[in-house]
Amino acid sequence: MDFTNIFVILYIVGTLSDFILGQVLEFVSYLNRCSYGLEIPSELEGLVEKSSLEKTVSYKNACYRLWIPRNILSSVLNAFLLLSGVYSWVFTLLWTWSGNIYRTSIIFVLFSSLPGELLDLPFALYREFKIEKDFGFSNMTLKMWIADELKGFVLNLVLIVPLVCAAVAILTHAGFWWWLLLGSVYVAFTFVVSYVYPTLIAPVFNKFTPLPDGELKERLVSLVEKCGFHARSIFVMDASKRSGHSNAYFTGLGKNKRIVLYDTLIDQLSVDEIEAVLAHELGHYKHKHIFKKRCVMIPMIFAVLFILAFLVLIPELYTGFGFNPDGNSLFAKTASIEIIGGADGPTSIFVANAVPAYLWIFGIFLAFEIFSGFGWIASLIGNASSRRDEFQADSFSASMCGNGEPLVQALVKLNKENLSELCPPKIYCLFNYDHPPLLERIRAVRKLHSEK
Repeated sequence: MDFTNIFVILYIVGTLSDFILGQVLEFVSYLNRCSYGLEIPSELEGLVEKSSLEKTVSYKNACYRLWIPRNILSSVLNAFLLLSGVYSWVFTLLWTWSGNIYRTSIIFVLFSSLPGELLDLPFALYREFKIEKDFGFSNMTLKMWIADELKGFVLNLVLIVPLVCAAVAILTHAGFWWWLLLGSVYVAFTFVVSYVYPTLIAPVFNKFTPLPDGELKERLVSLVEKCGFHARSIFVMDASKRSGHSNAYFTGLGKNKRIVLYDTLIDQLSVDEIEAVLAHELGHYKHKHIFKKRCVMIPMIFAVLFILAFLVLIPELYTGFGFNPDGNSLFAKTASIEIIGGADGPTSIFVANAVPAYLWIFGIFLAFEIFSGFGWIASLIGNASSRRDEFQADSFSASMCGNGEPLVQALVKLNKENLSELCPPKIYCLFNYDHPPLLERIRAVRKLHSEK
């Protein structure tokens, strides 16, 4: 392993910074719970009981104690697989065995996720059948859990294999401009998946039934019509079959849009409170939050792929993690790369010890591994934007319902039912919360109402 290689250095810096930041933030959150976790802010007097806070602290601490070894072991495993050259060796072995880049890429993608999944298995089982059951959340049986895992595996194959094949075909035949075509295919793929998710994917795991007639349906239908939201129907999901956690969400695109309420949500909240929660979700629609995020994300996808188009041409990206261009047959001594389209067609340049196109899929994998350690930067920006959107949606809910108290009551109940913290550290929220913490949301809603 060449520790002077710039890509190896970037990987080590990113991985260490991400690991240290995660450990520090979780420890700060733990200390905050120990010191202030049982305090009830004046805004929540009479709404929250100390016994509920004690349960929340115990639940979060149990999750934290499980997270520590899970995070350490997964970080060590991934660093070992990458820095020891295991990934490079496996890719070379698969190519030598099959001689087919499609088979090589599909098997490699599946293999690359296998070590992490196997390592995570005992932690996932412990959390589901020990922590979640001890705190009254999990209704899962082992049979149901295994069935969900198998369904998820098959579903991933159905979705990922065609996408990998499309990516390989584009990488090996589209020349330097593969990034533009692959970005277009990926964006189209995400839209197709979003469209079919409500009717083809979600029902694989849960049962969805139309919301029965009654006051709740009348109130929600009236609210939806008032907001101009066009959805096929309002559905109830049997979330309680697996968990006591509750939620509500929109899903689908175009005529396939649906509003989904967890059955646990209906059991836990009053009609006024459910209306306020749905009004909050409609606030995202009225403020075009999803559309705006897509307007940001789609150009970012193309920008990332454009940068990758240059990175995958650099032999050092591969040699730093186990490939040897002089002794490895996967490297070409010279390679022709089409770069510029002119009046007489594309211009080809020849690069010594260049990386052939059939290796670019592995180069993309390496690049994502290298820069994943810097993901906290994107999270910091994305979470800030998401929290701003949540405040706007809360404001919309308060205006639609006449005042913010139904939403406040709903947020407090959901916070208690899900054992969420009242006042996590601000520094922790900056990196880990895409929703504002409960106290901040309540203060913002009540301030808005008092100003009006």
